[in-house]
Amino acid sequence: MGKILGRSLKQALIGLFLATSVQAEALPEPLTDVDFVPLDMQQVRLGQLLFYDPILSGNRNISCASCHHPRFGTSDGLSLGLGEGALGLGAERHVTAENTPEQRIPRNSPALFNLGAREVTHLFHDGRIGVDPSRPSGMRTPMDEEMVTGFASVLSAQTMFPVLSPDEMAGHYNENEVAKAVRSGFITGENGAWSRISARVAAVPAYREAFARAYPEIAAGRALAFTDISNAIAQFIAFEWRSDQSPFDAVLRGEAAFAPEAAQGADLFYGAAGCSTCHSGPLLSDQGFHAMGAPQLGPGKAERFEQHARDEGRFRVTGHAEDMFAFRTPSLRNVMETGPWGHAGSHSDLARFIADHAQRGAALAGYDRAQAVLPDLTKTKPDWAEMETPEDLAAIRAAAGPGQVLRATDVAALMAFLATLSDPVALKGRLGVPEAVPSGLPVER
Repeated sequence: MGKILGRSLKQALIGLFLATSVQAEALPEPLTDVDFVPLDMQQVRLGQLLFYDPILSGNRNISCASCHHPRFGTSDGLSLGLGEGALGLGAERHVTAENTPEQRIPRNSPALFNLGAREVTHLFHDGRIGVDPSRPSGMRTPMDEEMVTGFASVLSAQTMFPVLSPDEMAGHYNENEVAKAVRSGFITGENGAWSRISARVAAVPAYREAFARAYPEIAAGRALAFTDISNAIAQFIAFEWRSDQSPFDAVLRGEAAFAPEAAQGADLFYGAAGCSTCHSGPLLSDQGFHAMGAPQLGPGKAERFEQHARDEGRFRVTGHAEDMFAFRTPSLRNVMETGPWGHAGSHSDLARFIADHAQRGAALAGYDRAQAVLPDLTKTKPDWAEMETPEDLAAIRAAAGPGQVLRATDVAALMAFLATLSDPVALKGRLGVPEAVPSGLPVER
């Protein structure tokens, strides 16, 4: 009886504290198992090996983990990644005379936390893949509808893009059979890029056995398909980086209260600073798209024949004027560990990013280029072309609209609140980095 009264008194005190200092009505409901897709542990364990195995890349030299590594909060520690052809991890990633990417990856590598949540309906900074119940596949992508058949979710389907990208994993032109298929436009079918990747995996006995255990239809004789690979990787990501064990989650469950400075930050976040207008719900994202005037650097998201470095964001997907320079609201889970921040990784200092982000486009004039983390690369497109084009900067500022200036004490309080979103379980990962993978190729640790 005493324990029950003690627990009730504790929760009453927490509720009083929240109601008076953190605008308790604005806080979301806590995450539960119902908020996440169901998982199959056979597929999860198989997906772990595939995620870290370079066998999926055209030249067998880069894995999913090369750009989404737990050492860097499931990102890569760079403003703009160096994909196919580069060596090393994080800020140590580099090129050599023999290994030189043609350009940087145009956008910052996004974190992978809570991508198995049902609330996540779009992926990539421009949301070019998303849930669409009106389509037979249940999703909308730049690919033809028949190419999406077999992918279990948008999280699964997103893996089809990196393995086909010359700059990310496929390799360039005549370097390997996957790159040749991509260049020739053969993606699906017997000689397509996906079937060539699948054949590689199926040729490894340990993978054949693991897929037979995970998928009864493969055990019954069906050939291994790329969608099987993709679905397993999605299951792993959903399991490994589910994030709901942070101090913030403890507050939502009524098990703890914010420390004073974090409480002040929560007041600002859900109040005067207006952060929760976009960063709402338990994932701290409205899953929408907004123009916030973040600096643009690198080659930009453009076709190779296009000369400008402008990244028009969501507009490239929808063609709607209101989507110009708009990008998907990222989840803030574990945000302290996922820098550099911004769709182009413009800031390596989160406090500086918060201050500039609040000002929106007005901060562009004072942007410090030293904030970017860009390993040396001989390139055809300059990193700062967009920041040196006055008419484009004016357009970015206009799309973003007016912002506000935060005091240094406000930024410090917001940082204290954001620190409560760090989840030690998710940051460590549940299965971790495997010691080895069935292909025998090196694992980046």
